Amino acid sequence: MVKDMASSSLEDLCLHINMKISNIKMLIVLRDIGEDDSRKTVLTKMQNEVILIHDLLMKMESQVKQQEKLKYSLKEMQKVAERDEKEAQHLLGQIPCYLPEPPKSCNMVPTVKHKGQTKAVETICKKKPAKEIKNIKEAALITTEEFQSVPVYMKGRITHDQINAFVQEINKAVVGKYKILYQPLKSMSAPDKNLYHRFIEEETKDTKGEFFIVEDDIKQFTRLKLDKRFHMILCILRHCHRVREIRCSGLTRYVIC
Repeated sequence: MVKDMASSSLEDLCLHINMKISNIKMLIVLRDIGEDDSRKTVLTKMQNEVILIHDLLMKMESQVKQQEKLKYSLKEMQKVAERDEKEAQHLLGQIPCYLPEPPKSCNMVPTVKHKGQTKAVETICKKKPAKEIKNIKEAALITTEEFQSVPVYMKGRITHDQINAFVQEINKAVVGKYKILYQPLKSMSAPDKNLYHRFIEEETKDTKGEFFIVEDDIKQFTRLKLDKRFHMILCILRHCHRVREIRCSGLTRYVIC
């Protein structure tokens, strides 16, 4: 068995030496061909073609590298797009249900048939006579970021939705009060006139130009209970700069910020 291994190694060595001799002979032949004047033109053309092929290979390598960079950039963009999509889906799912719907300013008139002919449906926008419109200031809803910034001891077990539901009730009281204040006295009912005179009596020099309500307004226009929870949420709204208090003559006025 040792003899067989030695024989195999010797054959491999001989084969390797023979290949080297063959390569040397090929190089000698090629050298002799290169010295042949009749074949120099062909060799020169071959050399030029090899140079061109080399240049093309270099350009291809450069293009491949650029494509790899582009591929990497696209992958990064895809990751960013996927992350933005997830964030958008999350935000879409967090839209509060209490946001007001956009106002509808146009009515659709149905198709009208006249003498066998059908008129096209037309969109007629409501046109109201020009008059002075007095805006009523309302408190903005509390954002998620603002809610998270409220100290824990101040929030207790009160949730974000409960606070914004409270804000909406406060706004009902503000709107209810100032709608009466903005009405002409002649068009008011007797109960509204009594409320109107109370509203006027509650105003002071500090409330001039401000929108405010008092506890009687909250009782009048909302179903809120003036309990401990009521004052806790008011404290949160003061912290978030939605309302501020003006105390005068034993009456607390809640001013909309």
